[in-house]
Formats: sequence, structure tokens, C-alpha cells
Amino acid sequence: MKGYFTLLLLLVLSLEARAHLGSISGTVYDQVKKLPLKGVTVQLSGLGRATVTNELGQYRFDGLVNAHYKVELSHIGFRAQVLDVSVQEDRTAFLKTFLSNADIELSEVVVSSQRAHDQQLITSLDIKQRPITNSQEILRMVPGLFIGQHAGGGKAEQIFLRGFDLDHGTDIRLTVDGMPVNMVSHAHGQGYADLHFVIPELVQGVDFKKGPYHTDKGNFTTAGWVDFRTIDALDRSFVKLEAGRYDTFRTVAGIDLLGQKGKDRNQSAYVASEYSFTNSYFDNPQHFNRWNIFAKYHGHISPNTNLTLTGSSFRSRWNHSGQIPDRAYEAGQIGFFGSIDPSEGGETSRSNLNAQLVTVTPGNFVVKNQLFYSNYNFELYSNFTFFLEDSLNGDQIRQKERRNLYGYNGSISRQYDAGKTRWTTTLGAQYCQDITSDSELSHTKDRSVTLGRLQLGDINELNAAIYADELVQVSDRFTVNAGLRLDYFRSQYKDKLGQPVTTRHATDAILSPKLNFYYTFSPRLQLYLNSGKGFHSNDTRVVVPQGGKQILPGAYGSDLGMIFKPFPKMLINAAAWYLWLAQEFVYVGDAGVIEPSGKSKRQGIDLSVRYQLTRSLYADVDISSAKPRAIGEREGMNYLPLAPLFCSTGGLSLQMPNGLSGSLRYRYMANRPANEDNSIIAKGYFVSDLQVNYGRKNYNIGLSVQNLLNTKWKETQFATESRLKNEAEPVNEIHFTPGTPFFARLSLTLFFGK
Repeated sequence: MKGYFTLLLLLVLSLEARAHLGSISGTVYDQVKKLPLKGVTVQLSGLGRATVTNELGQYRFDGLVNAHYKVELSHIGFRAQVLDVSVQEDRTAFLKTFLSNADIELSEVVVSSQRAHDQQLITSLDIKQRPITNSQEILRMVPGLFIGQHAGGGKAEQIFLRGFDLDHGTDIRLTVDGMPVNMVSHAHGQGYADLHFVIPELVQGVDFKKGPYHTDKGNFTTAGWVDFRTIDALDRSFVKLEAGRYDTFRTVAGIDLLGQKGKDRNQSAYVASEYSFTNSYFDNPQHFNRWNIFAKYHGHISPNTNLTLTGSSFRSRWNHSGQIPDRAYEAGQIGFFGSIDPSEGGETSRSNLNAQLVTVTPGNFVVKNQLFYSNYNFELYSNFTFFLEDSLNGDQIRQKERRNLYGYNGSISRQYDAGKTRWTTTLGAQYCQDITSDSELSHTKDRSVTLGRLQLGDINELNAAIYADELVQVSDRFTVNAGLRLDYFRSQYKDKLGQPVTTRHATDAILSPKLNFYYTFSPRLQLYLNSGKGFHSNDTRVVVPQGGKQILPGAYGSDLGMIFKPFPKMLINAAAWYLWLAQEFVYVGDAGVIEPSGKSKRQGIDLSVRYQLTRSLYADVDISSAKPRAIGEREGMNYLPLAPLFCSTGGLSLQMPNGLSGSLRYRYMANRPANEDNSIIAKGYFVSDLQVNYGRKNYNIGLSVQNLLNTKWKETQFATESRLKNEAEPVNEIHFTPGTPFFARLSLTLFFGK
């Protein structure tokens, strides 16, 4: 009993002592845009206590004794600050800090346990220093990720990552401001992800992570995920003009609608538009047109609540030369940039509405709510096999759909402190519904005659999910993250070609656990072990006829890696990884779609190195190797077609104080199997690019050169069985889309306002 009273007395005394402790509370802003900065690292010098700012730029430290403290603030792309603060008992010291832009210094990058589970980041500075013609090309900046265009710029690019031929998005989740880009049960293939509705100049940053290790990332998150973040405010209004080879020109304009008065009220609004045209480098002119318009409002509707409203609309129309067989080019029947069926092409459009509301309650709960809607149209004419099926009219197909996409993302999270232990609890709910009308696959001729319908129907696919996530910083060195996600799918298909017309549906659910460990030995070294389960959903038109079998095949992955700073100006990120899939997706050339196949496994190594050679010159190299194999097939017949085995990117980037900047880049992909027995090879390539900018206060001049050495290369390749006109027998060989030859563009950007 005496011991009990002693313990109770000590508890009362400790609570009494804690009741008289003080606090530090602050908000961090962007000095130019006057908007709060999320993700700023805030540390109390010498105490091993640190945090990051929330969505409203806020941070807080409680339980501080009466003393003087140094508060260190740092954020990539901004000048670090150190503040002296005096804390008194029973009082809170309030700080308001503005960070100014600064060149990136690798010596200031600290390996921190507080940022252990954060995604990697691509900044707007990186984007400006690369020769980019559209937002899809920003994906190339993700280490180890390659893209290939096989419709001349109109269709979504083919994506490669971690030993995957991801087609147009089967196993990578792409989002823009949290809104999904991937489309389930798409007319051209599962997970089709077209990013061309994003204007590159409006991308503030890109978050990404490889593997299925984040609880809030659902469908298609197996190889990884990428989230584009558009800017909340323009620094100034601008007009940009571009012109280049092959009748190429482009114009972009952005107008700040509120100006300085809006910034003073922590509000911003702008509208931007883009128009592009090119005939491209193919023998048959593309007549490629793309229109984009984008508008955004961001502001504080109360001291602890911000509202973001975004609207955009996009339309594109083009002709393309399609994939050509090796034999036609080698025999001189057509040129390297020629075409077998010059009537291929298509058009697509997408309009989006996106509303995001973030509130920090008096109890320090962060509540996020997001509603989004997209209206989408797609029509594509392709000819993969030429005269294999129809020797008279040819094998051209039309893939077409109209789609409405509705969705919601919501979460509530709170950070708790107990000495050096800090944990963040997050609960979330997500909902997405895709409804298509007349999803079609038809046999056509010359884009004008319909010879027969192969598929026609309506799809209604619903995905609802809930998740719980716990991030625990056990000490200033050790962090644990655990999460559990539950996804429910309902797939419905109305077959309009059936006699009679039938409507059938199938349902399924899947649990996805995640467990991640991070140990920070010092500000120079961190080891981590990621593990988790992800999945990719299957096409409604596949699972409904099968009675709902294998709607949601799982994927199990793990990463063992390190982040290492051997020198103050060098940063190394390396990981050994493994991924097992219950069901592989395989491209089927004659239908231009992907179909489910058997089990598969992949393992490999990723290495990224960043080195600051001088104050103005940076070097980087990314190397990725993988061993992808089908499971259950005999040795020698278990290759995964087009899966990359070894690839590398890298280069030099320059950022001078006098306004001169730019980069010299390379990308290399090694030979890889094009079919299951490796008897047909997709040839590798090495391509280099150049970007040079000169900027002053009111203007910027840029020179972009793609394929600086004018290398002849094949951007996309497929092993396809086809028959040319007058051929007696079909041939199975490489069919390719040629890569960009030397392509130079000049740009002029004019800025208006302060």
C-alpha cells in the first residue's frame, strides 16, 4: 500500500511539473507566394526533437522547460533559417517565419528519422532543367522509370519500371493532386493513364515511391506510385512561346487573377492555357493538336482551414504512323519513319473538377476531404497485324469509350508526443466509381468504315476502401510504420452484343497489410526495410464472364535499402528488392489490349547517386537492374516479354547565379527479351538530351535538344505476328515505333507583374 501511495505521489508531481512547462508553436510561409509551406523540417537544436509542418504550414513543440532554444527550419529549394526563442512556463511562444527560395545545397540535406517514411521528391527546379515537351515526360525523372510513345504523342506513353512492362499503367498508380489518372477497364487496356491534361509549367513537384508500401495507395500500386502536385499560386503572370523542327510550335500562358492583394489575404487564383501543334518527324504528317485549360483557387477560408478548387479541360487529336515491322524497313519497302497503315490516329478529351478541404482542429487533428469528377472521351484507330485476319480490308481496329469518373478521398490524422516518442495515427476512406458508355472494340477500315463490332458494352466499376496507418518514431533514430487497407470492388458489365442483352456483375475484397522499419544511425546513414502487399484489379470484361475469379490478384513486395551521405555533398540511395505477383498482365498485339496470365516474380537492385561538384554544378546517376521471370514455366520459356533488365539515366545540371542554367542528360536501356523464350530481342538504346536556359527578372530564353547525337533508335518494340499485303504466310518479329531524331526547340518566356 505504501508503494502504491508513493507511485501515485510521483505521478501527481510529474503531472504538476508538466503542467508548468511551455510550448513553441509556429507557421512557415513561402516568402514569394505568401502561402503556408507543408513538409518543412523543424528541429530543436541539440535536443533530438524534430517535426515537419502540416498542410497549413504549422508545427508545435510541447513540454519544454523554461529556457532559450534554437529552432532550425529547412526545406529543399529554400534558404534554411535558425531562430532564437525563449520559452516561459505555462506559455506558448508563437513564431511566424517566411522562407525564401535558394539553390539546392546537398550539404544541407540531412538524413533524418523524422522524414523516414516520406516519399522522394522531384522539384520544379529539376523539371525546368530537363528538355520536356509534355507532362508525361516528367515521369522519366523518377529513377529507373522509362517511357515510350508509340502513337506520336497523342496516346498515353508506355511505362517501364522495376522489371515491368507496365503498358500504360497496369502496375503503377498515377495521380494529380490526389485525383486518379489510371482508368480501370479502359478501352485500350487496364490501368490506362494519360497525363497529357497536365500543363508541365504548372507542376510544382512530383512525389513518388517504389513498391506497395504506403497504406493510402490502392489499386495498381505494385511497382510503385507517382503523384503530381500542381502549383497553388503563380509567382507572376507569364506567356511562353516555343518553336522547333517538324512544324512544331507551342504556346502557354498563365494569368494571376488576384495579384498581391490576394497574397496578402493568403489567397491565390490563376488560369492557364496551352496549345500545341506538330507534324512530327514521321513521313506522314501527324497534324497533332492539343488544347489545355487549367484554373485553380487556393485560400484560407478560416485561420485553420484551407480550400483548393481546381478545374481543367483537355483535348487532343492526331494521326500516327503506328508500329512498323523490321522486315518492311529492312527490305526498303518503307523508310525508318514510314508507315504500313497511314490512316491510324485518334482523339481524346478529359475535363476535371477537384475540390480539397484541409482543416486543423483545436485538438490538432488534421482532417482532409477531397471530391473529384472527370468526364472522359477516347477514340483510337490502330493496326497491329496489318492483313493477318482480313487480307482484303486489313486489320485496323477502333477502341472507343465515354466515361464518367466520381470519387472521394478523406482522412483524419493526429500526431502525439510522449518525450522522444512520437506517433501519428491516420484513418482514411476512399471511393471511386467509373461508369463507361459504349466501350467498344470494332474492326474498321480507313477510320471511316465499320466492318464489324467485336465488343460493345457498358461498364460500372466501384472501388471503396478504408485504411488505418500508424507511424511511430520510437526514438530519434528508430521509426516504425504499420498499416492495413481493405478494398472492396463491384464490377458490372452490360454486354450489348449479347442476344439477349445481358447485365452481369462480380464482387470481391482484398486486405493489404504494410510494415516498414527505419533506423537512422547518424545524419549520414539510414537503413530501412519496407514490406507490404498491393494489388492490381482486373478488367471487368475479363472477370465478369469468369464469374468473378481473380478480380484482385495480390502482389507481395519488400525493399532492403539505405540512404547514405559518405561526404557532405554526396547522397546515395540503394535498395535490393523483391516482388511476387499472383497474376501477370501480358500485351496482346492483335487486339491492342492486355490480358491476365500466370504468376510472376521479380528481384533487383536500384542505385541512385547525387553529387554536387561545385556550388553550381550537380551530377547524378541512376542504375536499375532486374530479373523478371514467370512462375510455373520451364527454364528458358519463362521470360517476361519487354520487361527491362538493366537501365540507367544520369547527367550534369548547372545552376549559375547569373541566370544561366541547364542540363546534359543520357538514358540507356539494355537489350531485353521480346517473347517468352528470348528468341526475339528488343534492342537497347542510348540517347542524350540537352537543355540550356538563360533567365532574367522579366524573361527566360531556352534551348531544348532531344537526341543530341541524332541516334537512330527504336522507342517502343513488340514481338507481333503480322502479315503484309501479298505475303503468303504471317511473320512473328519485332514491330517498332522509331524514336525521336535530333529535335531542337527554342522558347521565350515573358513574365509580368512584380
